[in-house]
Amino acid sequence: MADMEYELTDRGSVHIADEVVQIIAGVATSEVEGVAGMSGSFAGGLTESLTGRKNLSKGVKVQFVENERACSIDVSVSLRFGVNIPDTGYQIQERVKAAVEGMTGLKVVAVHVHVVGVAFQSDVDPKAVDADQILSTERSPGL
Repeated sequence: MADMEYELTDRGSVHIADEVVQIIAGVATSEVEGVAGMSGSFAGGLTESLTGRKNLSKGVKVQFVENERACSIDVSVSLRFGVNIPDTGYQIQERVKAAVEGMTGLKVVAVHVHVVGVAFQSDVDPKAVDADQILSTERSPGL
């Protein structure tokens, strides 16, 4: 993906990497109530596992509009079971648009939300489970 370049005055220009826009959109999406997680590629998940660092741009694609200071954004999310999907999708669109436009000055022409999964209460982030809980469930699976 190409970076967005702003032509400024005689002082120079500003380049905004697409990864920056992806991170802004990813963080904005994760802050919406009802979003269980972002869905990315297998490679992104593998990188996250190996480095131990959260990939903030996971599940986000950005396309810059040629010759304009504009972009369109695709976000892929898993939502919590029971949330109103259209309302949550709208909140994601509004939050991503406001965050990206406010931080970069780019015009966001579209935010496409792809709901690719649903997370149930029993779905637990393995990193959030305490080691003692894992050991106790392995010892007494019937309890």
